[in-house]
Amino acid sequence: MNTVLLSSAYLPPIQYFARLYAADQILAERCDHYVKQTYRNRAVIASSNGPLALTVPIVRTGENNQPMRALRISDHGRWRRLHWTALVSAYEQSPYFPYYEDDFRQFYEEPYEYLIDFNDALQTKICELLMLTPDIRPTTEYVKTPAPEIEDCRDLIRPKVSFSEDARFRIVPYYQVFQSRLGFLPNLSIVDLLFNMGPESRLVLKKSLV
Repeated sequence: MNTVLLSSAYLPPIQYFARLYAADQILAERCDHYVKQTYRNRAVIASSNGPLALTVPIVRTGENNQPMRALRISDHGRWRRLHWTALVSAYEQSPYFPYYEDDFRQFYEEPYEYLIDFNDALQTKICELLMLTPDIRPTTEYVKTPAPEIEDCRDLIRPKVSFSEDARFRIVPYYQVFQSRLGFLPNLSIVDLLFNMGPESRLVLKKSLV
């Protein structure tokens, strides 16, 4: 059985969803601590000027090692409006954004208290749109040392770790709105693939792992 261990992530990259597509079982880490500058609260999309990072602000408690499952979302800076405006600006001309617009708008209109719940709800919706039914099993304690048969991707799929270091992941080019000006931008958020390719996103995910 192909089992993959993944951290919670906000609109994670294609590299992450390729695992969701291919794995027999997903262990969803729910007992880790929040780590800065990770996909836990950051997504990267393709704006007209190039890659754009969208970051969900969190409530700082002053404590070190804040548990992810207790991490609250901050309302600072009207981030929901900013994120939604950025998504519309980046993808309103993409082939499939009009089909999925209403599915995503609701997440930026309805407040979520906890980051992990927000991430999970978005992931569930994206899986539904992609017709993916991954067997996801949340952990009940921190997995410090996974069993040898478990593929631990918690530290592999991170903004500061090049996807080229992932021996199983490969880039599969697809249409992007600003490709003629920016060139192809690899391993962006799954929404970039979804808005540009729609149902054909599954074929890209299938080819993305070796």
